Amino acid sequence: MVQLHQQQYPNLKIAGYRHGYFEDEESEEIALDIRKSQADIVFVAFSSPKKEQWIHAYKEKMNAPFVMGVGGSFDVIAGVTKRAPQWMQKSGLEWFYRFMQEPKRMFRRYFVGNLSFVWKVVKERWRQ
Repeated sequence: MVQLHQQQYPNLKIAGYRHGYFEDEESEEIALDIRKSQADIVFVAFSSPKKEQWIHAYKEKMNAPFVMGVGGSFDVIAGVTKRAPQWMQKSGLEWFYRFMQEPKRMFRRYFVGNLSFVWKVVKERWRQ
């Protein structure tokens, strides 16, 4: 995918890239490598909530002006994962399309996680 983008955007400078399958003990070294690269933009593409937690824990060490969690966006760009049809995207049902593609993997995220979130919101509302 990196080569595809470099061909498509010849002036694009990529400071570095790596897969997201690493041990937690490697995180600090990875963040310091990002700092050394002096990247202006860092995209973190692993699943939620891990990417948000990782960004929060290492944003100071990376010292990059802009860090963004992009989840599975690179899989979509690379053609590994298909996006939902336009009507599902417009209807807010892309999550359901993703669930249908990978029900085993997405069940916990969309049903357990979302129901847990809704329950916490309801509890907070009752408390007020």
